[in-house]
Amino acid sequence: RRPGFRLCCICGREFGSQSISVHEPQCLEKWRIENAQLPRHLRRPEPRKPEVHAGGSCTLTAENEAAYHNAQAQLLPCGNCGRTFLPDRLTVHQKHCR
Repeated sequence: RRPGFRLCCICGREFGSQSISVHEPQCLEKWRIENAQLPRHLRRPEPRKPEVHAGGSCTLTAENEAAYHNAQAQLLPCGNCGRTFLPDRLTVHQKHCR
């Protein structure tokens, strides 16, 4: 990860300190739309921004680590091979996975 960049807790992409506050609400709205279009059994609970408080102060590294784990929690494993995918990509993958 590049220094000084923050990770989106929804998609896991890197953004500058000014851009992340613009990106996260848009990313969450996109996530809601995509999640609503999934079959019911693949729908996930809405992601929450992780709370990170290490001794009363948050470090960028701790925030990014929590955001990374939060983004990774959105991935679902393939029942055949075990690889993880975003829910909308899992159905595409499973059509071809043996």
